[in-house]
Amino acid sequence: MDNLLTFSITVFTGFFAITNPISNMTVFVSLTQGLDKKTKRAINKKSNLIAFVIVTVFILLGKYIFELFNISIPAFKITGGILIFFIGFEMLQSKQSNMKSIDNVDVDEDIAVSPLAIPILAGPGTIVTAMNFVSNAAPIQIFLVIAIFGSMSLLTYFTFRLSDLIVKTVGNNVISVIGKIMGLIIAIIGTGMIIQGIKITFKLLS
Repeated sequence: MDNLLTFSITVFTGFFAITNPISNMTVFVSLTQGLDKKTKRAINKKSNLIAFVIVTVFILLGKYIFELFNISIPAFKITGGILIFFIGFEMLQSKQSNMKSIDNVDVDEDIAVSPLAIPILAGPGTIVTAMNFVSNAAPIQIFLVIAIFGSMSLLTYFTFRLSDLIVKTVGNNVISVIGKIMGLIIAIIGTGMIIQGIKITFKLLS
């Protein structure tokens, strides 16, 4: 039971850092600026639902994807760790990650699908993090990962819904600080994945 609790806390922390609802809220505000409340709510609901479905598919089919492309778990952990570390490092440097670039986005396009759902909410970092949690997981742990990401999608939905009020109340400076803290956590998670991959490769795990 304690192991499941620890696992759940780790998964929640990882997802919260990589999806970063507070930081992504500013992206949502900028993309939906000038739209009416009904349209904003529709975009919010659709983007989070699509992101949840995408990540869930990778969680459930990740094992078969590994087998199809002959991907080893150590190689995945090392490569994924490097990717996640790079995203966190960019956030620490106050740069918008290339994985989440929203330059030249046409608001007339279906922004709920792209760029909100992909790659902002369900980008490479999120997918890699999710698949890392279930790479050697038992069925109950896989269920927990899906449930926790579902709760994270709900949290993001309500954060986006209250985005205008939150930005006005908290201010951009506080949001920027939160983004840096999340960047540090993401970089640490990435480093941990690399270390795990190296340990598995050289059989250093007990």
